[in-house]
Amino acid sequence: MSKVIVITGAGGVLCSAFAKALAKQGHKIALLDLNEDAAKAAAAEIVAEGGEAKGYKANVLDKENLIAVHDAIVKDYGKCQILINGAGGNSPKCTTLHETYQEGDESAEDFATFFNLDKGGFNFVFDLNLMGTLLPTQIFAKDMLGVEGCCILNVSSMNAFRPLTKIPAYSAAKAAVSNFTQWLAVHFAGEGIRVNAIAPGFFVTNQNRALLFDAEGNPTPRTEKILRATPMGRFGEAEELLGTLLWLTDEKASGFVTGVVVPVDGGFSAYSGV
Repeated sequence: MSKVIVITGAGGVLCSAFAKALAKQGHKIALLDLNEDAAKAAAAEIVAEGGEAKGYKANVLDKENLIAVHDAIVKDYGKCQILINGAGGNSPKCTTLHETYQEGDESAEDFATFFNLDKGGFNFVFDLNLMGTLLPTQIFAKDMLGVEGCCILNVSSMNAFRPLTKIPAYSAAKAAVSNFTQWLAVHFAGEGIRVNAIAPGFFVTNQNRALLFDAEGNPTPRTEKILRATPMGRFGEAEELLGTLLWLTDEKASGFVTGVVVPVDGGFSAYSGV
């Protein structure tokens, strides 16, 4: 049965792949992104392949904007039955230069350390990931009340299980997303609205490409460390998230599954380093 699916962050590498996979299942896809051009480009690809999709400019931190986008989607397709909260990200303002404390960090002014992390940047990262999950859920979950077969899928991260060096705000925010996923699952269980999350390991996206490869396309030292800690020894491909996506959004396949955060990480979370 065709459903109306709303995806935030849908202009990105991973969530645009989600949109395309779900469109192939016959669903109507609303692609939301602050980058309107990216959302519309992904929607156009779906339409070109015979699917139903439309891109919308949306700010997941602006509740009034989300209400307006919600109303437009209802007019275009009907009420939301599946919400995928994929918007998120990090900020250079909350990325420390050193992985661990180095002498002099406490007095440094010309590079980022734990001691001089920008409060505004930290708040932005936390809001983008957690509030960017909360606000769309407040708006679109109302459509699901009293309707069978509805669900919410959040996008967490390996950072929620194993916080990475240099990016404390992002790690903390994704841990909050995982916790919030469990809270929502309990809150909506009586309504039959399932709430789960996918926790991707390491995938190359537009947001992290510069951290993983230098200007010549060579792996950075950070990439080498990541791959050494990933038993499968490689980055994931967006398509390798789709099986978990389709399972968790199918009420027949996962109708008794709620409140879980599923790692898709090439074994990263299982590896102790020895």
